Amino acid sequence: MSVGIDIGSKTIKMVELSKEGSGWRLRGSGVIGYAGNPPEHLTEEKDFAALAVAVKKLHKEANISSNQVYVSLPEQQVFTRTIKFPPLNDAEISSAVKWEAEQYIPIPVNEAIIQHQIIERKENTTPPHVLVLLVAAPKTLVEKYVKVVEMAGLNAVVVETELMALTRALAPLDQTVLLVDFGARSTDIAIAKNGILSFSRSISTAGEAFTRAVAQNLGIQETQAEEYKKAYGLSEGQLEGKIRNALDPIFGIVSEEIRKAIHFYQTEEKGESPRSVIVSGGSAGMPEIVSMLTKIIGLEVVVGNPFTKVAMSPETARALAAYAPLYPIAVGLAMRG
Repeated sequence: MSVGIDIGSKTIKMVELSKEGSGWRLRGSGVIGYAGNPPEHLTEEKDFAALAVAVKKLHKEANISSNQVYVSLPEQQVFTRTIKFPPLNDAEISSAVKWEAEQYIPIPVNEAIIQHQIIERKENTTPPHVLVLLVAAPKTLVEKYVKVVEMAGLNAVVVETELMALTRALAPLDQTVLLVDFGARSTDIAIAKNGILSFSRSISTAGEAFTRAVAQNLGIQETQAEEYKKAYGLSEGQLEGKIRNALDPIFGIVSEEIRKAIHFYQTEEKGESPRSVIVSGGSAGMPEIVSMLTKIIGLEVVVGNPFTKVAMSPETARALAAYAPLYPIAVGLAMRG
């Protein structure tokens, strides 16, 4: 059994999978809303305890059997860079990363947990080189997430970034795609080539900004604005297009960042253009978001379903269909096991 926990800023998601042949079977899943702060913003013991209670409650309600869990770190709090090395072997790259990391991350190396993965070996280029993804997270951040999980009576086996988990759940193994995860406080953008994370960027314009824009434009409470956003989204024909008009400027900012990410990847990293865009997260369910993004970016856009690689009963599949955009990170974490 393998359990993924995605602690977001508004919701906590949990998924348990078991290995079945070369694929996976769903053993349990659940999502709950949470009004407190995520671990990175916690300092008081009582706040850690409150979040741990919510995690423990979800673990029980979702009928999760294993206490061994995989946990994600928020993309905005970690540092991800692509580095070029000469054509070294794996062991040489590992030791080179240790020596080189200092110049690529904005915190002291002794205060960070550093991981790397080889993206691609380009042996036929001039000069030949190896592309390596460097990921660094502050030790204090990792400790906070582990603390919450342990206070909930669980054991954190592995901690990794949200976009690594998202890539595992949603990216096809045979092409280059762009992944966009709309969270409450950040929109995370990734480019994955053949199922491997090759580029990432996180921006602070996200779900909460969409909701605030609707609230301010219509002069209503944010709770009502949230409902309007989910119900009408970017649809021109609803409420005389008022919700669409409120969301347009914010959506424009996000779309521009997506375009910049593609441009940077093609020009600076010499990567190939993504063939399609896969969206996930809470705001991915907004009406007309797919058609709008398709128009702006000029690529096919689909809402990602992390359960396509997971076996389950038809009843469970129907029950989970509407919630699928919330689950990719939790599913991707569980798939790591």
